Amino acid sequence: MAKIKDVAKYVKSKNAGPFWTTLEIYCETFEDYRIISQSKHLTKETVARLYDTDAEAVKMFYLENLKVVKISYPRKKPQGHKYERDMHSGQQYVLIANVEI
Repeated sequence: MAKIKDVAKYVKSKNAGPFWTTLEIYCETFEDYRIISQSKHLTKETVARLYDTDAEAVKMFYLENLKVVKISYPRKKPQGHKYERDMHSGQQYVLIANVEI
């Protein structure tokens, strides 16, 4: 079965302030966007499980005109915490990129 990384043009993650991380899934075509945005596997519950957070806190935005799915979730540890291991959240995209669609 195909994964998000196989369909999306780019999958990125970034810091969204000291307490949040944002994931962005960019698609090249509207068909790719439709496939990803309508996937039954891309849910708040999936994000919560992958990033060990509460599903009710996960925010998902579907930006059809831009062909982007944007997901934000609270960080487990604030940016700069002594046990926080990805200061800029730049490596967090890997988990979502490997979700089957």
